[in-house]
Amino acid sequence: MALSGIQIYKLLPQTNCKDCGFPTCLAFAMKLAAKQADLAACPHVSEESKAQLAESARPPVQLVTLRGANGVELKVGNETVMHRHEKRFFNKPGLFLRVYDTEKPDNIKLRVGAAHRYEVDYVGMALYVDGFAVHARGGDFGAAVEAVRAASDRPLIFIGDPDALKAGLAKLDGEAPMLGCATEANWEAMAALAKEHSAALAVEAGTVDGMVALVEKINKAGVENLALAPAQRSLKGMLTANTTIRRLALKKNFRSLGYPIVSFPGDAGDPERATVLAAGAIAKYGGFVVLDEFNPAAWYPLLVMRENIYTDPQKPIQVTPALYEIHEPGPEDPVLVTTNFSITYFAVANEVDGAGLPTWLVVADAEGMSVLTAWAAGKFDAESIAKAVKAYGVADKVSRKRIVLPGHVAVLSGELEEELPGWEVLVGPREAVDIPTYMKQVLA
Repeated sequence: MALSGIQIYKLLPQTNCKDCGFPTCLAFAMKLAAKQADLAACPHVSEESKAQLAESARPPVQLVTLRGANGVELKVGNETVMHRHEKRFFNKPGLFLRVYDTEKPDNIKLRVGAAHRYEVDYVGMALYVDGFAVHARGGDFGAAVEAVRAASDRPLIFIGDPDALKAGLAKLDGEAPMLGCATEANWEAMAALAKEHSAALAVEAGTVDGMVALVEKINKAGVENLALAPAQRSLKGMLTANTTIRRLALKKNFRSLGYPIVSFPGDAGDPERATVLAAGAIAKYGGFVVLDEFNPAAWYPLLVMRENIYTDPQKPIQVTPALYEIHEPGPEDPVLVTTNFSITYFAVANEVDGAGLPTWLVVADAEGMSVLTAWAAGKFDAESIAKAVKAYGVADKVSRKRIVLPGHVAVLSGELEEELPGWEVLVGPREAVDIPTYMKQVLA
């Protein structure tokens, strides 16, 4: 049972030293009870108290780590809030492609290989498939696992009866997969297998009460590295089950439900419906999302959606402020300026790069804000732009001193001329898509 703030306070040093970052030990204790602070922040707590406080220090959703070959890992869990604006979500769900042991090994290699090689750059972040699930359906499970491993080293989920999974586990060396699913009928054998191989175990039940009862049995058997797999497969059923589990774990500190959730959108059969279900699982607390088809047109929006949900809402996605060289610019080539908001940077850089135009791009530190937002907040003005130009030594790299402002901040042109004497200050277009045409017509 989780401890209250007062109970936690009694176990703290009670010195009010502020080393934890809070004004008093009581304030720190209240934050610990609310899962909004880490016990490690207190450098003076005794080992005895640490042991007693472990229950309250533990995140309400347990961390589960899957390990593939070559040390490749996926971490899911450790979540502390229902909604990302309350704090943020920490470990984004893993998206898995499922293959079946009834498929020919060569076909498995082709499917897995194509998914493994898929990687796209989204505003500086690499998007890719996180792992693969191998499902036993009466074929050669060991051969299927070998085929997957021949094409990818990413983490695995094994699905099937205990006897089939043993053949797959025998093919792994030092890995930590997830096994699924433990049910009322097979939980003892599945728990023993997970314990023997230090694997995570997915627990499946049709009701919350049934899930709790099953988890408690498995915990007593010595297995606590779990994930929950609600049996509901409809969109409404999945969202209801996922939300109920998450709410009970976070709001009621219900430990038997404090585990990541596994969702199987691939069971829908129809690829389009599976994509909708996967989006629902990502948005509502899915920790592992298993799909049967790999289609970049469907996976890309799911991966982008996941990144958008799991970024810190209080910290805009940003790139490092610097002077960027596009297409090996020379001393005669123009200088463009923008902010370090990732979407703004990549919108400008991609247009210039795609047009093949050699350009110096000054990315000023605007705390990750877009051009207009930063200007309105006083974070992107003539002084900050001039400071960036000087800090990056732009004047030493160009002989023709031309700098182009974003069209939305044309009002800064006069002030920038005063800040950068000797420079020709030009005003570019408002939209990034118009930059290539502007450069060819005005800056040629």
